[in-house]
Amino acid sequence: MGFFSEFKKFVSKGNVLDLAVGVIIGAAFSKIVTSLTDDIIMPIIGLATGGIDFKNWFVALDGKSYDTIEAAKTAGAATVNFGLFLNAVIYFFIIAFCVFLIVRFANRFKTPDVVEVKPNPTPSKEEILLTEIRDALRSRA
Repeated sequence: MGFFSEFKKFVSKGNVLDLAVGVIIGAAFSKIVTSLTDDIIMPIIGLATGGIDFKNWFVALDGKSYDTIEAAKTAGAATVNFGLFLNAVIYFFIIAFCVFLIVRFANRFKTPDVVEVKPNPTPSKEEILLTEIRDALRSRA
C-alpha cells in the first residue's frame, strides 16, 4: 500500500473527520467565550470589586510600580500577571460549562444500549458440581 493511499484511508475514517470539525468549531467557540468574558463578565466583576481592571492586576518583579502591564513591559520589567491568569481560569470554566451542556443535550438523543437477558441460562458443569458440594455440606451440618 502506497503512502498516499494509506493517508487517504486514514483521513477518510470517521473519527478523524469528527475531530477536525470539533477543532474548527472549538476555535470559533473560543472567540465567543473570549468576547463573553472580556466584554460582559469581567466588567461586571470589575464593577462589583470597585472598578478593578483584572487585565492590569500584576506585580512587577523589579520592585517598581507601573500603571499597566504594557508600561512594565516597555520598561523591561518582568511581571507576574495575576489578572490575566484569572481571565484564563474564567475562560476555562465557561468553556467547560458549555461543553457539559452540549454533552448533556446530546445524550438526550442517544438511544440506550439494549442488553439481552437470557431467561434461564443453563448452569455450567462447574456450577452444577459446586451446587452439589454446597448441598452436601449443608446436609452434614
